[in-house]
Amino acid sequence: MSAADQCFERAKGGFSFENVQRNENLQSMGFKQPGALKTGTTIAGIIFKDGVILGADTRATEGPIVADKNCAKIHYIAPNIYCCGAGTAADTENTTNMISSDLELHRLKTGRQSRVATANRMLKQMLYKYQGQISAALVLGGVDVNGPALYSIYPHGSTDKLPFVTMGSGSLAAMGVFEDGWKPNMTLEEGKLLVRDGIAAGIFNDLGSGSNIDITVITADKVDYIRPYEIANKKGVRQNSYLPKRGATAVTSTSVSVITNSVEVTAMEVA
Repeated sequence: MSAADQCFERAKGGFSFENVQRNENLQSMGFKQPGALKTGTTIAGIIFKDGVILGADTRATEGPIVADKNCAKIHYIAPNIYCCGAGTAADTENTTNMISSDLELHRLKTGRQSRVATANRMLKQMLYKYQGQISAALVLGGVDVNGPALYSIYPHGSTDKLPFVTMGSGSLAAMGVFEDGWKPNMTLEEGKLLVRDGIAAGIFNDLGSGSNIDITVITADKVDYIRPYEIANKKGVRQNSYLPKRGATAVTSTSVSVITNSVEVTAMEVA
């Protein structure tokens, strides 16, 4: 099969990367390849006394343009597992949907609750297969028979299991808040406040993050998806008038000129 035929071959399922071959062919012909768009997000998660708390901002960008101010970045994986996504919105949405579907089939076949480690293994194996071409950086969290678990998953397939994680362009600001404030066996309210502060730090220190703060609390009994938990970028209320008060500027001199308008009327005969 020639390279031209490969470009137009119908995808057999999953992700399709025929544009990669197309771009290489265009570059060999002297054309410039399209540039990558810069994306931004702040996602995070912590383990607290009773489970896991995930958090995310809601700004979706297309380079310098804010494409969506209220984008949902916390995705459903299983009844006891949720996943935050950073990177390309379409890639994170499609990736989490595919793994969620596979886990549903696994539950129907086995009759058992999905485990967080299983979701982590399925996600990392799929991302590794595509060698980073899927722009999906994920924070996976949930509670299963082994208790709460929290993973960070990178686009190339590497993973970390930690008590608190952050990812995205605002992750450094959020990590600074977590390293300062996280402690073992935090209460629910302490955990919510810490996640809120971490996402807010990303929102106010990263141009790619913004708008609202969403959080999801996962415990052994239930899942509480709070959207929005807080509106971080509230529009300010004008406190004072911008018009200067009369007399604020000194008058140095005054002069009055009389303007007289004269109108000349010309009579015309009508034949």
